[in-house]
Amino acid sequence: MRGALTQLWYGNARGAALLAPLASVYGAVTSLRRRAYELGLLRAYGVGCPVIVVGNLTVGGTGKTPLVAWLAQQLQAQGYRVGIVSRGYGSRARSARLVDAHSAWQEVGDEPLWLAQTSGCLTAVGADRVAAGRLLSARGINVIVSDDGLQHLRLVADCRIVVVDGERGFGNGRLLPAGPLREPIGALRHADAVVVNGEAHCAMALAGNAPLIQMQLVLSSVLALAGGARRTIESFRGKRVHAVAGIGHPARFFRALAACGIDVIEHAFADHHALVASELEFGDDLPVLMTEKDAVKCRTLADARLWCVPVTVQMSDAHSHALLARVVGCLTTHRR
Repeated sequence: MRGALTQLWYGNARGAALLAPLASVYGAVTSLRRRAYELGLLRAYGVGCPVIVVGNLTVGGTGKTPLVAWLAQQLQAQGYRVGIVSRGYGSRARSARLVDAHSAWQEVGDEPLWLAQTSGCLTAVGADRVAAGRLLSARGINVIVSDDGLQHLRLVADCRIVVVDGERGFGNGRLLPAGPLREPIGALRHADAVVVNGEAHCAMALAGNAPLIQMQLVLSSVLALAGGARRTIESFRGKRVHAVAGIGHPARFFRALAACGIDVIEHAFADHHALVASELEFGDDLPVLMTEKDAVKCRTLADARLWCVPVTVQMSDAHSHALLARVVGCLTTHRR
């Protein structure tokens, strides 16, 4: 199903027009819902401190979660007490709860656990992001970064950052289920900043007056799941490896490894897939490289073959300064 939809949305597959009536219904419902919030028929709630939402317009991975970690760390360096809110997809939590570096991923979700471990920020999960935000605010947090949630209108957002996959863009430009869009491309005009992961395309002109920021996700080191030994990514050059990815866009991870000169045997899984030991047995002793998001779910499965490949957000000094200036400006407006 995932492959068929990807081909439909981003390839040359026919059939999107057959789903156009459903896309029209989806678009009408989302438009009415947004209008209801604008008119005050549905109420949005603050959480006691400014909220920055980092999200996307499309289904699937765009690189927003690494950007959340980067942004949280940058704001911490400027003296803010930063907390992170996440939906906690797949978590067992029924109500808002805090995450720490030792939480079980099954309880809090894979992305929130990775964010808590990577950023060092107090992190909360919950389907009710308002409750999760208030949980952080009550503990002295004075800026919240929400991982995803552009379409979660119940939470008041002071700054909206839209992350776009520079490679895939907006696919066929259609709304769900005919295309990958959660809301129309025109929503970019309401963003405070648009961040493109990879090369920017002409469609990015739709960003309007929002700063257009370009970032890259860079592979630099590799960490052993058993023991934590570190190697450079270059040390795998010319070697054959198994690559495992249960993320929104596995092909990006595979291509990044191949670009480093690694001979990759690809093993793609659904986003947030709960890997089990048998799925990491390939009948040989080749190294197994996986994303950080997958690695947090495989600590108990660790053996000498398993390696985690961290990604680092990189952007030019000019783009970094422009993004942070826009974010801090939004925070200042909130305080007034």
